[in-house]
Amino acid sequence: MRSASSTIIIQIIDDVRENVYLYITNLKFRWMHNDNIIQGNIKLNNQAITITPRILILSNSSSGLYEFRNEVVEDLLRDQEIYISLPDEDAYTKILADEGCHIFHTGFNRRGMNPIMDAILLLRYIRLIRRIRPRMVLTYTIKPNIYGGMACRLTHTNYAANITGLGTAIQGGGILSKALIKMYRVALNKAKAVFYQNEYNMDFMLGRGVGTKNQSILLPGSGVNITKHSYKPYSSEDKGVRVLAVLRIMKDKGIEEFLYAADRISDEFDAKFVLAGGYEEETRQEYEPQIQRLVEAGKLEYVGFCDKIDELYESCHILIHPSYHEGLSNVCLEAAACGRPVVTTDVPGCRETVIPGETGLLFKSKDKIAAYKAMADILSMTSAERDTMGRRGRNYVEENFNRETVVRRYREVVENME
Repeated sequence: MRSASSTIIIQIIDDVRENVYLYITNLKFRWMHNDNIIQGNIKLNNQAITITPRILILSNSSSGLYEFRNEVVEDLLRDQEIYISLPDEDAYTKILADEGCHIFHTGFNRRGMNPIMDAILLLRYIRLIRRIRPRMVLTYTIKPNIYGGMACRLTHTNYAANITGLGTAIQGGGILSKALIKMYRVALNKAKAVFYQNEYNMDFMLGRGVGTKNQSILLPGSGVNITKHSYKPYSSEDKGVRVLAVLRIMKDKGIEEFLYAADRISDEFDAKFVLAGGYEEETRQEYEPQIQRLVEAGKLEYVGFCDKIDELYESCHILIHPSYHEGLSNVCLEAAACGRPVVTTDVPGCRETVIPGETGLLFKSKDKIAAYKAMADILSMTSAERDTMGRRGRNYVEENFNRETVVRRYREVVENME
């Protein structure tokens, strides 16, 4: 059997060989045919042939791409061929393929940083770009942004990146943060556009020399499809108030603050907490026993991963989102669009989703007592007051976070590309 190191070396050799082959093939093709691709036209042997321009999308999640960016994909499909590189092979990739997208599987570890494996990812992106020869590349999330951006620079390909959030790795300081910021500087230096989801993240990165103001475009997060996430009439509280959290079960999403508040609040109010979201395997052993204890005590209902999220919003009365950081919280925006008051942390990416005291409440992040007090405050209100908060939240989202705004911004960047 091959060792792990020999397998990696073979992968590197194969990727290098493929890239050299593609480079020579591209040079030979251009020399023989003198082809020139501009605005979707090829000039081949002095005869103009119209082709459909190609867009390549690099992302780290098929579910995230479909749930939060599919309207952008659908809009571009009207007059572009869409190629998508994903590490997933699941139901969402099939849906995207059925829409007309060309799907390529590019496996990588979303979280870990392994220099050898990340170098392989860079080579794979280079190979994919040279194979597809896209008019433009759109990247989402940290690894596609960094290694996709570098691949675009090395292949002289137009690209635009979306910084969906910074995370502890960048905001936490230290050697890792400095290394990632330097990599971002290199990767995004030549980008046609850098999209940000909140003003704090944009100022943070610009202040550290990542990109320029002329490149930077502030989006209303990923926006909300206000038709899909329609207003849901506030349901009866006769059987108690249902408090929903939709989050990945990990420390940075505030799971510890949520479990503390659920445990304590359930003893003081007629409230039932509902948790939707999957475990992160590296922390499952820590949090699964705590969740199971609350489930057995009748204080918590754990539903796991849920692909019918609007049904959960409709069945609950309040959303709590105790996250430590976000680009702009899709969960908060969706819950507000459905007419539910939102209780979330006073951090960039969460605070923008709430008008404090009108559509929901804010509390200090990483603070269990603050989370408990905020929940106690909203549960002390009347049902009518919570209903009014939810209605105001719906109006706030309609006016400020419509996903059509995001679709228009992407269309403008693609159409104005040189």
